[in-house]
Amino acid sequence: MIREKTKLLELNNITKDFSGTRALDDVSIDLFEGEVHCLIGENGAGKSTLIKILSGAEKPDRGIIKIFGKSYLKLEPRESINLSISTIYQDVDLVDTLTVADNIFLGNEIAYSYGAINAKEQVRRARDIMERLNIKIDVKKLVEELSPAQQQTLQIVKALYRDARIIIMDEPTSSLGQEETKALMELIRTITSKGVGVLYISHYLEEVFEIGDRITVLKDGKKINTYNTENIRVDAIIKDMVGREASLFYKRERVPIGKTMAKIMAYSRGEVVKNVTFDVREGEIFGIGGLVGSGRTELVNLLFGIDKRESGSFTLDGREITPSTPKEAIEKGLCMIVENRKDDGLFLIRSVKENIGIVHTDKSNFVIQLKNEIGLVRQMIQRLRIDVSGLDQEVGNLSGGNQQKSIMARWLLTNARLFIFDEPTKGVDIGSKEEIYKFMTELAREGKAIIMVSSDMPELLSMSDRIGIMRSGELVKIIDSHNATEEKILTEFFGLGATN
Repeated sequence: MIREKTKLLELNNITKDFSGTRALDDVSIDLFEGEVHCLIGENGAGKSTLIKILSGAEKPDRGIIKIFGKSYLKLEPRESINLSISTIYQDVDLVDTLTVADNIFLGNEIAYSYGAINAKEQVRRARDIMERLNIKIDVKKLVEELSPAQQQTLQIVKALYRDARIIIMDEPTSSLGQEETKALMELIRTITSKGVGVLYISHYLEEVFEIGDRITVLKDGKKINTYNTENIRVDAIIKDMVGREASLFYKRERVPIGKTMAKIMAYSRGEVVKNVTFDVREGEIFGIGGLVGSGRTELVNLLFGIDKRESGSFTLDGREITPSTPKEAIEKGLCMIVENRKDDGLFLIRSVKENIGIVHTDKSNFVIQLKNEIGLVRQMIQRLRIDVSGLDQEVGNLSGGNQQKSIMARWLLTNARLFIFDEPTKGVDIGSKEEIYKFMTELAREGKAIIMVSSDMPELLSMSDRIGIMRSGELVKIIDSHNATEEKILTEFFGLGATN
């Protein structure tokens, strides 16, 4: 008689809202022992929120979490660990300056009776664990000396040492090569054969079909379907990810597109951005799309001089500018609306007036001309319809949409020719979204050029004139948005261009 597998985890009707945006809407999934259950979906589908709820980093607004049959309304981080749940994030969570053995036992050190750490015993036990899993890593090595694949493997070993029965993996192969990915797949098969359940989040569909027993598709915070992998095809999965209300696609006004304004040639930085070349024309919105980790933000950070490029040149209006710092970029006619406005774009405890005027501030004769500055700031507030109680209101107290418009107002006070928008409407309400779209169209009508990074598929399709597809650090294709469909773009994101 075949023993029925134990259900390790159930999420029943999980709902989570953030500032009026529904990140998860009545989502139910489960996980059995010895199973790899894959979660897939576009950026913003709700995968990360689900992980955070299981790890205790976020609390659901509604729904029940069941672990080994016991029900919980929410989990705390320590409680999640004690319940044998281990989360392995895309960014490696290890201490580089400690050895492999020290990292395995970090927080649960083996100590002598008088309190000192028994390093010799930790090394012995670490070797035992490695041998049982057939992993060949020197446990005395510093973590900083390990390859990315070895670091990912070490995170799994650390989880198993803590007797994890449920392991959540978030994009574990995003920084791995083909052979390293193959080795990780073998390790996952090894641990599931011992009864561990793996909740596996990935954007790589070939990988999902290779390792997954079941696949659940999430879209816009909702569960669309759960499939047995052997009974479903790739094209059916992509169709599930695409279906969307036409009303979500903003209809922007098209404006005449002029001559080439900017030429980006062979921009590179290690493995994150590799030999990227494209141009942008006057009046054009050049969209950049791709999965998380594809190199989109890394590319625009290089263009604006936030990060250092290893190679590449940038020509604007026929002259070579190639900025090395944001200050240089601003002086040469560029501006950038960053993705994380609170951390990187605003001085939250300073006034709206200061945040808008900071780049333009007139310092004639080394004295700030406050009267001129106040007049210009008022004009920008009126033009962009920024809802403020007064010029001295702290910008941190504004809504997300008004904060974003405050950053745009700042750049309107410069002589910028090319605007870089990284996730222009992230975390803003629907009304503010439309105002931001109209503002971008107005810039295009004035002959400005725009580079727009977006994870929002309707935004990317409706706002862009052309769309550059980033994948694994490379610009693999440029598509005319008039001929683009959501399904076509997704197949390019996943590297499945031949899929029908």
